Amino acid sequence: MDLSGALLAVDAGNSKTDVALVGACGTVLGAARGGGFQPHVVGPARAVEELAAVVVAAARQAGLSDAPRVEHVRACLANADLPVEEEQLAAEIAAYAWGRTVTVANDTFALLRAGLADRGEPAGVAVVCGAGINCSGVAPGGRVARFAAVGRISGDWGGGGDLAEEALWCAARAADGRGEPTALARDLPAHFALAGMAELIEALHLGHIPRARRHELVPVLFAAAAAGDAVARALVARQADEVVAMAVAALTRLELLDAAVPVVLGGGVLAARHPLLHDRLVARLAARAPRAAPRVVTAPPVLGAALLALDHVAAPAAAYARLRGHFA
Repeated sequence: MDLSGALLAVDAGNSKTDVALVGACGTVLGAARGGGFQPHVVGPARAVEELAAVVVAAARQAGLSDAPRVEHVRACLANADLPVEEEQLAAEIAAYAWGRTVTVANDTFALLRAGLADRGEPAGVAVVCGAGINCSGVAPGGRVARFAAVGRISGDWGGGGDLAEEALWCAARAADGRGEPTALARDLPAHFALAGMAELIEALHLGHIPRARRHELVPVLFAAAAAGDAVARALVARQADEVVAMAVAALTRLELLDAAVPVVLGGGVLAARHPLLHDRLVARLAARAPRAAPRVVTAPPVLGAALLALDHVAAPAAAYARLRGHFA
């Protein structure tokens, strides 16, 4: 197979990794999916070693016997939250010699690029709200706004992890009398076929229910909110307000608060378009940034990484259209 001018696009999230081998004309030659990318847990070298297996799988789907050798690698990676982390991961990826050049960025930039037009729209802000929450933005000329997004020490709250934790906190306090009554005290344990919060707390504490399953409680929270539960509705409102706070902060730092630019929304929590969350978010954003245009992206974020790779090689317009058509 002729790989002259070919590109390798990587979108690695907390729970899954997508790799696409893309021809210079925008055709997807091969693709593969792997597990989550967590260099902060296993270390950068081990994380990239695990990524390498997914790259080889994508290459084999394209008919290659081993890892590809391409023009450019564009990797948009969760947990590459600081510039120094991007540099470390870029060095680890470069050591595999998959591409002549390598660019690493946080995965929010893949979402942002997927939500921008392919010509004439160089500016915007993206908020990812999935397992966690993060935001990035780009102004005309390339100036960037980003957040450390490493948890409470960097001022963060939101995403499925925090929503599940808060739902459990409220339900526990409702069950033992310290807090406001809420249907969550019944609904959360019922999700795991348990009688009440005491049983759920014990099961979580002793590890009978793995920590990784806590994300299953987020849909339960949204269902309770939709049914009118005041405590659940307050948590959903808090999430909407946090998304708006991040977007407005990025717009302000980029001097785009009064500009007609997109605010791209993605990740599992936002892509679901829960009416209570989405409607409040849109209304609050309109009040603070009236010309900003919220735009929900549901395409796989690896599309954004591949578009960034096409940008790097100044691909023709037809290549962008072909690539978007593949992921439509």
